[in-house]
Amino acid sequence: MSTQNHGSTVDDGWSRNYEGELRSEQNYVDGLYERFDAERSRLGTRYRAALRGDGGTLLDRDAEVRALAGQMHRWNVADHGLCFGRLDGNSGERRYVGRIGIFDEDDDYEPLLLDWRAPAARPFYVATGANPEDMRRRRQFRSLGRRLVEFTDEVFGSPDGAGDGAGPSSDAALLAAVNAPRGEGMRDIVATIQAEQDEIIRLDHPGVLVIEGGPGTGKTVVALHRVAYLLYTQRKRMESRGVLVVGPNADFLDHIGRVLPSLGETNVVFTTVGDLVPHLNISAEDTPEAAAAKGASSILAVLERAVADRTRVPETPVPIDLSDVSVRIDAETAEWAIQEARASGRPHNEARAVFIDVVTWVVTERAIAKIGRGWLTRDDRAAWEHLRADLLDELVDHAGFNTALDELWPVLTPEGLLAELYSSPERLHAAGAHASLWRAEGDAWTVSDVPLLDELVDLLGRDRSGEEAAERERQERAAYAAGVLDLMVDREDLMDDEDQLLARDVIDAESLAERFLERDSRDLAERAAADRDWTYGHVVVDEAQELSAMDWRVLMRRCPSRSFTIVGDPAQRRSAAGTRSWEDALAPYVPGRWKHRALTVNYRTPAEIMAVAGALLAEFAPGVQPPESVRSSGFRPWSRLVTDEQLAGAIDEFVAQEAAREGTSVVIGPPGVPGAVPPSATKGLEFDAVLVVAPERILAEGPRGAADLYVALTRATQRLGVLHREPLAESLAGLDLVQAG
Repeated sequence: MSTQNHGSTVDDGWSRNYEGELRSEQNYVDGLYERFDAERSRLGTRYRAALRGDGGTLLDRDAEVRALAGQMHRWNVADHGLCFGRLDGNSGERRYVGRIGIFDEDDDYEPLLLDWRAPAARPFYVATGANPEDMRRRRQFRSLGRRLVEFTDEVFGSPDGAGDGAGPSSDAALLAAVNAPRGEGMRDIVATIQAEQDEIIRLDHPGVLVIEGGPGTGKTVVALHRVAYLLYTQRKRMESRGVLVVGPNADFLDHIGRVLPSLGETNVVFTTVGDLVPHLNISAEDTPEAAAAKGASSILAVLERAVADRTRVPETPVPIDLSDVSVRIDAETAEWAIQEARASGRPHNEARAVFIDVVTWVVTERAIAKIGRGWLTRDDRAAWEHLRADLLDELVDHAGFNTALDELWPVLTPEGLLAELYSSPERLHAAGAHASLWRAEGDAWTVSDVPLLDELVDLLGRDRSGEEAAERERQERAAYAAGVLDLMVDREDLMDDEDQLLARDVIDAESLAERFLERDSRDLAERAAADRDWTYGHVVVDEAQELSAMDWRVLMRRCPSRSFTIVGDPAQRRSAAGTRSWEDALAPYVPGRWKHRALTVNYRTPAEIMAVAGALLAEFAPGVQPPESVRSSGFRPWSRLVTDEQLAGAIDEFVAQEAAREGTSVVIGPPGVPGAVPPSATKGLEFDAVLVVAPERILAEGPRGAADLYVALTRATQRLGVLHREPLAESLAGLDLVQAG
């Protein structure tokens, strides 16, 4: 394909034609904005009316307000770059493509602007000269606010793809996007989606989809656009439950957090695995051995044994002194009660009720037998049960009895159980746990503890007293409201008018009780993030190669429908407990029912840098094919051998040089390097310029040093430099680095 410079004066006729076309397109876009503004105004009026409205139940009104708020957000974000292209069909029809759909209400709702997710918009992304999808031309706009700045044309069937005198052609829009300086966060690619990306975004598969790709292939942004597409095509199913996006760290989530809102989708929770248990403070880091032990599915048996180890039988009978008699809880009674409780199949804390019932029955039976010796038989059921009722009342507040129950079958919390397990070599041994799990501070939580704590919520069960109290309060409110209504009816001056309305005709007790409820004004994302039991309509997992078997269990519990988009690159795995095989990770949950798609084109990393990273990849993962870069930056990667004394100055020099340029930069290095961040903190991020410091130390440290260095080398979109204090390791010695300064 050829590209023409429409700003030149070489062809005045071409230039005039182009300017005329640009004005014509601007006029059309202006018309779209007129309709856009009118519809947004109508939405605003409906939204304000819903806020004021008092019809229907509180729940219905809240649902309407939230739905309208979501629609308004989608329209507000569409204001920027509303229309970004046009398709011309072979039969002469034109289709304009943009962020939302706009229709002509006066002409049978003919589409004036196609939503980019609509099936009719698909050729905009996939049409090629070899397969034009019955299209003649694709025109792409570049805009600034509401003003069109330029457009590019691609004519299918033309020998070089050039336009017909109406603008430059080729992949100018894509190259402009990937060459542009990086800002503070990831941008959407809705205007420049490529064919292999579009196929994945629109894939008609309701279950688990794995998107695998090397650095710079756009797998993360493709996954996010797929979420936007699914919300467009399956909004009723997915929107009410929201979407969960799981990433490796907070910086990564900040980086990608603007993409879905920029596409109009807000019912999204962004989190790390470490934040899946609300309000837990992560303050420590596991050794590789401990992380591997905690991440393996075999830890489930350890947790079950740890729970079982907390119940016991008394070594000597426990005396229970009642007002009229003394009885004992012996080992036989406790063993029977434990067996019955475990046989119930309930979680530990809920099964405690069965244990208490059995022990209480034995204690009261023995007490009644002693009290009634010589005068009471079982045939006198009324007297027997009367005595039992008195004993049960006494046992409710009996300190010795309740203390015995707590010692034999204690109420457990996930945090308390796990902290005591970690800090006790004896408990670890009894549970069959790996010795590496011991730590002096049992509650110094790590990321690997999160799935274990989450698992224990189900193993232990919940304390339902709070829910029971809430239900009692609701019933009391309803009863109070009913009394208020009775009082209102009693005071009405009843007349013979058949049409007179009574209070009960206007409002019922439930509706009146609703007035006493405190309104939950949180949006869906806030409510979901605070609720451990919330289940989502769809889950996106990024850097999924880092997830352990236990991590997968946590996430699968969050989405019973098994609607997942999983993003990863096994070559970048650094966790000792991470995923080595997608099949092994997913088989327990969706055996044979997941799909795999690969992205092979690198849009971020220029060819010069990918040559360096590819050589390292061939060294530590010879079977992995690096992605093919679509562009060159013109900057050759450089390296410099420095002394300890020169290191800080060399870093400052890099920082100063990049500060004078447009874009972003970062220094990546091992612990102890001044101003450097570790490779793990940059996973999924991108910068215009990267300085990698002490690659020999990165290779030598950590469980996956080569993978860490591969990550570090592939973060740059333009410029890469390397500072090393020792001769480059053998795996790097053959790299084509230009010696600098």
